[in-house]
Amino acid sequence: MNEASFPTLKNHFLIALPALRDGIFTHSITYLCEHDAKGAMGIVINHPIDMEVDEILEQLDIDGQIFEHHEPVFAGGPVHTDRGFVLHRRDHQKWEASIEVTDTIALTTSLDILQAIALNRGPSQSLIALGYAGWEAGQLEEELQENTWLTLPASEDILFDVAPAKRVDAALATLGISFAQLGSDSGHA
Repeated sequence: MNEASFPTLKNHFLIALPALRDGIFTHSITYLCEHDAKGAMGIVINHPIDMEVDEILEQLDIDGQIFEHHEPVFAGGPVHTDRGFVLHRRDHQKWEASIEVTDTIALTTSLDILQAIALNRGPSQSLIALGYAGWEAGQLEEELQENTWLTLPASEDILFDVAPAKRVDAALATLGISFAQLGSDSGHA
């Protein structure tokens, strides 16, 4: 299958079905940033860790800066948990290392975006995570066939405006269902 005809789930949410009880993925919603024949990559967007953005920014050692960024940092997935990933709106800025997910959303891993956030010059909305979720070629497709995940088109409102603890329910509400209605045999949206 060539790249042009690959049925991508980029810019979709993956909601872990109740049967998936694998640590970070339990009751999770993951935003897929990349998905092609080579594999998939996403950020879990509803599992904050016991750390605020301020704590990461303080490590940048920017002179004279007082940080007021009390947003949570998220456990983005089990891969490279020592690296930061900034999922953000694509305003007019350009960053050193970004993946353009859509016309309005990007994922950036370079230090320049964190410095801009520290100085209140960053993107209008962002979510900072440590680690990411990754799948090798064919792995996500296999998990989808096994009904591990429910897929649905992503919503920027859910991504940036809904409280983390309510993101799964908000996404499911777009389908007219609740998490309690999901069974281990649920499928795709």
